[in-house]
Amino acid sequence: MLKRTPYRSFLSYIDLSREFYAAYGYNKPYAWVSNHDVPFTKLKKPLSQCRVALLTTTDLGKLPGESAQERHLLRKVYAHPADEIPEHFYTNDLQWDQDSTHTDDNDSFMPLNRLAECAADGKIESASPRFYGVMTDYSQGKTTKKSAPQVLEFCKEDGVDAVILPAL
Repeated sequence: MLKRTPYRSFLSYIDLSREFYAAYGYNKPYAWVSNHDVPFTKLKKPLSQCRVALLTTTDLGKLPGESAQERHLLRKVYAHPADEIPEHFYTNDLQWDQDSTHTDDNDSFMPLNRLAECAADGKIESASPRFYGVMTDYSQGKTTKKSAPQVLEFCKEDGVDAVILPAL
């Protein structure tokens, strides 16, 4: 039998985000993105005929001596050769449930090797020669006006048909 409670019994990222921004003095509560007209399109050909790329919200690495604050201010959009996979991606400035998961294994959150295997097996036509990165930024305006158009430009340059954004 379903038991109803007057409170949530799970961790709500919406509530936590609103509390976080309120604690920093933001007057307007954080508004989560809602797309009534989803900005995606159906593939025009089978996946086996598509070039596929990966997009991550992690960074390639922190420079020696660089502080977390400096790294945060240098948030950028980048394209990086897929055959030059970093040993570790830089995730120290990101927030997630680090008790339940980790980023020690690149393939668990940035499966470039698995994508190459899909190409070799004919599941996709090819993997993009580059993968893309967009540093996590809580500004919807920057994401839609700066980051997304830059990633789209990278995709056009590389002839990409589909992009996968693995969860971190």
